[in-house]
Amino acid sequence: MDSVLDLLFTSPIGLLSLFTLVFIIGMKVFLSAWLNRKMNNPEE
Repeated sequence: MDSVLDLLFTSPIGLLSLFTLVFIIGMKVFLSAWLNRKMNNPEE
């Protein structure tokens, strides 16, 4: 398990994968909040 984390945080491909996962999770949070606001306030 230690080698997997080492590969994730030190190699360029691991860092790119980590950035992609963080970006997708952040996009999900943003879109969920935005769509909930739009559904609760349809006159905007």
